[in-house]
Amino acid sequence: QEQLVESGGGLVQPGGSLTLSCAASGFILGFYTMGWYRQAPGMHRELLATITVDGEATYRDPVKGRFTISRDNAKATVYLQMSSLKPEDTAVYYCHVENSSYLRAKWGLGTQVTVSS
Repeated sequence: QEQLVESGGGLVQPGGSLTLSCAASGFILGFYTMGWYRQAPGMHRELLATITVDGEATYRDPVKGRFTISRDNAKATVYLQMSSLKPEDTAVYYCHVENSSYLRAKWGLGTQVTVSS
């Protein structure tokens, strides 16, 4: 059974940092481009960053320069390092397989990030 499990969220003050992890099981993570998304209350889920199997990363404007996506294929894990966090970064964060028509349907439960003083 293919599964994605996000972890590492929590409550952090504005300007703080967090590192999220996404553990994949049931498939070979190293074959796929991976993405990190977030969904704030009342908002659509938005793509934040992607990373190819070769480690090439792309970022959307809201997180460019503040977030870093990385992967460890041997550990079947994708990471999202977040710094200079803002209250508007508050959301549930998800990882996702980007380039598989089958695995694209798989979503984990996400991990809650709350940025507040």
